[in-house]
Parts: sequence; structure tokens; C-alpha cells
Amino acid sequence: MSGHHAIAGIPLVLGGNVFGWTATGEEGFAVLDAFYEAGGRMIDTADVYSAWVPGNSGGDSEAFLGQWLTRSGVREEMRIHTKTGMWSDRQQNSPGSMGDPGLYEPQRVLAHLDATLERLQIDKIDLYYAHRDFEELEVSQIVDAFEGAMQTGKIGELGASNFTADRLKAALDYAESAGATPFTVLQNQHNLVARDDYGPDLQALCTQRDIAMLPFFGLAAGYLTGKYRKPEDFEQGSRAYRVKDYAESGPPVLAVMDDIAAETGASLPAIALAWLVSQPGIPAPIASARNVEQLETLLEFTRLELTDEQLARLTNAL
Repeated sequence: MSGHHAIAGIPLVLGGNVFGWTATGEEGFAVLDAFYEAGGRMIDTADVYSAWVPGNSGGDSEAFLGQWLTRSGVREEMRIHTKTGMWSDRQQNSPGSMGDPGLYEPQRVLAHLDATLERLQIDKIDLYYAHRDFEELEVSQIVDAFEGAMQTGKIGELGASNFTADRLKAALDYAESAGATPFTVLQNQHNLVARDDYGPDLQALCTQRDIAMLPFFGLAAGYLTGKYRKPEDFEQGSRAYRVKDYAESGPPVLAVMDDIAAETGASLPAIALAWLVSQPGIPAPIASARNVEQLETLLEFTRLELTDEQLARLTNAL
């Protein structure tokens, strides 16, 4: 990776979507403390987390992380990743505003950056993402807006999230021709049961251009933990609506995972994440934990060595 700012410590990026939502107070701080003590150095959040929760207005995760960074005193060792561009007016909590390309007007990107820094109580973001693509915009407009943010000196590195191969390539080519800062990180969905958002074209582009892909939903919103197997399982939990998509395609994958769990003694989450970091261009997955117990389960993958044959079986299971 060209900048090497974004990859540090153990190969796990801690997902910040839960902080200020299902992980709060001392329990939330305990997760962050345990992550740091285990060698974790990268945390991913966004200015929109968690505007979908009644009573929250967005920025809740950043504000919680800011409290932790201040009280823990470990800011210099951490790599803080955050994103902007998903919802236009978080204060009104209006999902209907998600299709607003005006989010990438240069002045709005600068304003969101400053608001993010204030919530996080820091003076620089290590990695700042365009949280989504707006295909009605020329990629040059997006690159130029984030270049303006880079020029403030308040950002270490730029990333793109939810971009296709064609659009990411166009953004990289434009940045090169314009002498602008290129995206050096991609954050798309990728996991054992959902592979379309990081297909062969994107894998090739990332490996050729030295772009680090840090996938989200590495556990498929919890499906790959194995807790959704019977029809009634899909009615339980805060993310159950998201995992119904895997009810048909998923069981063969879980069957292979169960076999490998029997062979290795590893948990299903560890197997899912170990497969991810074996894929081209993926140095680390993003995964979240509401409590220390969940975090310890996630960290297990950093000690798991799957054989080439086991990895191939997982790849071929879908």
C-alpha cells in the first residue's frame, strides 16, 4: 500500500458502528481497551453512525470514540478511519436524503471534516473515505473535493467505499492525470456468502494499483457466526432482517465451515475472517464487537492458519 498509514498492528480493523449505539458507557470503553491491549491499532467509523437509531442524530460513534481517545491517551498509536457522504442532513435523521450528490460539494466535505475532528477530539484523520459513490457526478468532482480536504493537512490518506471497479479506476486515473491525491484504500462489502462487491475486476485493480481492500460485513451481518440456521432464527436479533438474503445460498457455506471448525477447533467467525485475509488485496477485515467476549472471538482469526485445501473448499462452497 502506497501510504501504509492505514495498516497497523494486528490485521483487524475494529468496526465503530456499534459505539454510541449497542456498545456504550463502560462496556463500550472496555471493548476499545481490550482491542488496544490485544495489539489492535485501527478503528473504522463514519459521521453517519448511528443516525438510524431513534434519538441519535449521527456522529454518535465518533463522539464516543473521541471520549475514549481522550481518556485512554493512546491517540498517537491508533489509526482512525472515518467516512463522509452517506446522509445529507443527519440532524433531521432523514434516510430519504441518502441520494444527495451535494454532499461532495467541496465546502460541505470541509465542513463535515471539521465536525468529525471536533467529535473525535483530534486534529487529523488517518484515513478519510468517500462513504459512497454518486454516479451522477463526474469522478473528477469527487476526487477534487477530497483533494481540497487533503490540502488542509487534516487527513493522512484517502479511501473510497462502495465504489465499482469502473468508477474506482476512473477516479485513480483522473487523480494521476490531475496530480491529485489518489484513493489508496477501498472499503466494500465482501464475505463468504456475498462476493459481488469485490469481484475479479476489483480484485485485479486493487492488487495492480496497490490499494488495500478493507471489507465490511465480513461476517455477513452475523450470518457467518452460524446462529441463523432455522427459519425461526431469522426472526431474532437486531440484524435478522439483513441475513434473510443468505437463507438459500448460505447453508452450503456453513456446512463447509462446520467441517473446518471440526478439523481445526476454530470458531466460525475466525474461519470466515481467516478466509477473507487470504484473498488478494485484503490485508485486514473490518468487524465489530459489542462486548469483550465478542472481541475475543473475532481476534481468534489472527492465530488461525487454514491450509490451502481448506481455503479452496471455502472459496468453492458458494
